[in-house]
Amino acid sequence: MAEGNLVNPAPVEAVERVEALDTVRGFALLGILLMNICSFGMPSAAEGNPTVWGGATGANYWFWWVQAVFWSGKMRALFSICFGAGVIYLTSRAEAKGTSAGDVYYRRTFWLMLFGMIHAYFLWYGDILYPYALCGLLLYPMRKMGPRWLAAIGVVMIVGASVMTGIEAKDLKRARDSYRGIPPHAQVAKEVEGARGAYKGMLHGWQPSKENVDVELKAYRGSYAEAFSHRSGVRLAWDSQPYFNTGSWDFLSFMLIGMALAKWNVLSGAWQRATYAWVAVGGIAAGAAVGAWAANHEAASAFEPVAAVEGYTVYQLVRLLMSMGYLAAIVGIVQAGWLGGLMRALGAVGRMAFSNYIMHTLICTTLFYGHGFGRFGKLQRHELYYVVASIWLLQLAVSPLWLSKYRFGPLEWCWRSLTYWKRQPMRIRAVTSLQSLPAENPA
Repeated sequence: MAEGNLVNPAPVEAVERVEALDTVRGFALLGILLMNICSFGMPSAAEGNPTVWGGATGANYWFWWVQAVFWSGKMRALFSICFGAGVIYLTSRAEAKGTSAGDVYYRRTFWLMLFGMIHAYFLWYGDILYPYALCGLLLYPMRKMGPRWLAAIGVVMIVGASVMTGIEAKDLKRARDSYRGIPPHAQVAKEVEGARGAYKGMLHGWQPSKENVDVELKAYRGSYAEAFSHRSGVRLAWDSQPYFNTGSWDFLSFMLIGMALAKWNVLSGAWQRATYAWVAVGGIAAGAAVGAWAANHEAASAFEPVAAVEGYTVYQLVRLLMSMGYLAAIVGIVQAGWLGGLMRALGAVGRMAFSNYIMHTLICTTLFYGHGFGRFGKLQRHELYYVVASIWLLQLAVSPLWLSKYRFGPLEWCWRSLTYWKRQPMRIRAVTSLQSLPAENPA
């Protein structure tokens, strides 16, 4: 792989890692399961609309409310920030060593894309690795931009997405009003008929019929072949749409912000401790206040779909506020040296994020799908979080133990070996042994 006097590219060693980035990534990864568990264990529409399955009363309602205010979308935003920051750390380290980072970066990205496609079609339709890899294709040329430009573009994309959602909410409200005022067999103008069709289409996804819910239940309680057929149909419909549009802004905007934060060394503790504290308190408090308004607005309408879209107009703003609040809180805690054991465990989860993410899928599909224990649709919403807590405890315990003996998680090892097209040493003692060899002895 060497060319001229360029250094052979190699994976990041433990001593080179940014501790807080791993910790934030671990926190985000565990938080993502709080949302994904609903898609693993219940009909897909129930994640956003609790009336679809299990109802919106008692513990089920409060678990939905807490999820909507504090977790939904925020953990994905935080994970996207980590992804963007990782782009800067990966490429800057390679270039500092005299290595051309482009070759490694794009091989790494294309392998991630392939892993994502396998995950999406053969294991679980909710995969984010594939869209992350697609977004990653755009990030490399932007790595040299100044942090202010990166942050500004990310914020403009967030504001733009919010404005477009507001326009969509107004259009859907007009469609709903037209739809409700039309008798079933009335002769109507084409534009009003179109409004009826738009609203009916939204209702189909937001409040699916019992027949459609039963189709999903049968598929995921059945054989692997039945689950594969349903899953691939859902995923293919998503992946067949043009990807680089406003929908991808969900990922891209926060990745750009993550790149800016890495350049500003925010994840390396560049701010004063008081600054991290103020950003943490301010971001989480402001985000929770606005998010509570949106959740209450939706619930007050009995989960009417237009009210949900109206609440969604502040969704991106809430994600920005709360993801920055969570990030500042974690980096500040790491900087202060508090909760050392927990932070180290979260850091280990973050270093094995790829393996732990796929582990979520393997555990949950085995538990809920018909080719496993067949519990799909059998647990109430609040009961699903017992599963989440169990997985959290498992990964917080196992990840540090694994990394005490091995350099990487198993899938991280596979990904890196493919990226560098060279089998990487896995055991820590093997690395120590290699490092003890004379300098002229090739590793």
